[in-house]
This record gives sequence, C-alpha cells and structure tokens, in this order.
Amino acid sequence: MNTRTLALGLGAIALSFAATGCAKDDTSSTTESGIQLVKEGVLTICTHLPYEPFEFTEGGEVVGFDPAVLEIAADNEGLDTEVIDVAWETITTGEALNSGQCDVAAGAMTINPEREAVMDFTDPYFTATQALMTKTGAGITSLEDLAGKKVAVQDGTTGADYVRENAPKNTEVVSYEDSSLMQQAVLTGRADAGVNDNGLLNYFVSENPEVEVVTEFETGEEYGFSVKKDSNDELLAAINDGIASDEYDAVYEEWFGTAPPS
Repeated sequence: MNTRTLALGLGAIALSFAATGCAKDDTSSTTESGIQLVKEGVLTICTHLPYEPFEFTEGGEVVGFDPAVLEIAADNEGLDTEVIDVAWETITTGEALNSGQCDVAAGAMTINPEREAVMDFTDPYFTATQALMTKTGAGITSLEDLAGKKVAVQDGTTGADYVRENAPKNTEVVSYEDSSLMQQAVLTGRADAGVNDNGLLNYFVSENPEVEVVTEFETGEEYGFSVKKDSNDELLAAINDGIASDEYDAVYEEWFGTAPPS
C-alpha cells in the first residue's frame, strides 16, 4: 500500500540547515525502471500549501488532486510518497528540484516557456482558466469594473500576471504569499475582488457562499508536474503513463465530480 507523509515548517527548515551546515548521508537511488530518486523507495513531492482542491492538509496528511494523480505512478512503481511544503518560488525556478529536495514538483503549476527553460514537464494533466471572485452581489462582473478598486492575487502566479497586464491602470493589486491569504482577503472585505485559477476559486466558493466567481478568462493554461531538467526521463514517462490511465479518470471524477474533458 502506498503511504504518504508530510514534512512541514520546522522540519523543512531543519532539512535546509542539514544540507548547508554539514555533510548529509546520500539516500538517493535508482529504481529498476531507471527512475532516479532522492530517497530510496519513496517518490518525494515538493509543493506549496495550501491550494485546494489540488493540495492541502487534512488530518495531518497532504491530500488533493495532485498527490492523488502522482500516487498512480508511485503505486505502479511500488513506491511510497512523501510531500514536502516549500516556498513557491523554489518550485517555479527549479531550485527545489536542482537542490535535491524532491523528485517531482506539483502545485497546479501552469506550463510556460520560462518554467520549461529550467524544468522538464509532464504531459498536461489539467486545463485551467483565470477566474474573478468577489463578495456575493458586489456588482463587479469584469476586469473593467476593477478601476479604482483593490484586487487580491497570489505571488508568482499567472493570475497575478494576468491582472497586472489587463486590469485598468488605477487598479490596486495586492499580492499575497499563498492562495489561502488571497481568498481570505476577498472573503473578509480587505480586497474588492481576487483573481486566481478557476479550479481553486470554484472550490472555495462552493464552501463559502459569501463569495462568488463572476467571470472567467480563457488563458489557454495547462498544468504539468515537473522534474529536474534533462535528468529524469523515466520518471516523466511513469507519470505520463499515470495521466493517460483509467485511474486518472477516476481520480479526476473523485475530486471534481465529473469526468475529465476529452
């Protein structure tokens, strides 16, 4: 059976000090199928929490669509999984992979040329748009309505880029470190609206009727998992096999209540 563990907070900091302050035992290995692992018998996953429903903590373990998809590949290879919570910028720059913190990075991460230059991506596993969330009945229906208003975004995301490029010039953009803070800013009225991926915001409004998604913007975004550049083709192949499997369809339906788009 696949087991999943979580390294958070001080544990992740301790790992960092261990890596820089003294020699560390080499626990890396290569599976019979040629997959390179930073820890023998374990597929180590870097992500940035929380980002519901893709990854979040529940009952002391990380759950969500992303780890569930990666567990398909791990199960097929006879591996356990471990999820490590790291800063988002260390994922998008490839630093988490290059420093050997993990084998694969996940986080509802849009594939784009800047990221492809520093990491290798799997096949796309989710298609996303950007969504605009407001307090329910606020009367905001488009980006044009944000003129002179405060809009919450998440640091380092394509949603933040979209707002800065397309919102009226006098829109005040407030950037938050994680998605939870960004969502709470809208929920509590500290921001008039928020922009982030549709999967994230639609899940949030389903549990918080005080807010609503008023429109979505087609941006042609696709999510991918990433591995260290030019270093782990066998792991990419294993994850791609999982994405193409019937098990993926079942996981998608479990988390989104519908079959994946064909």
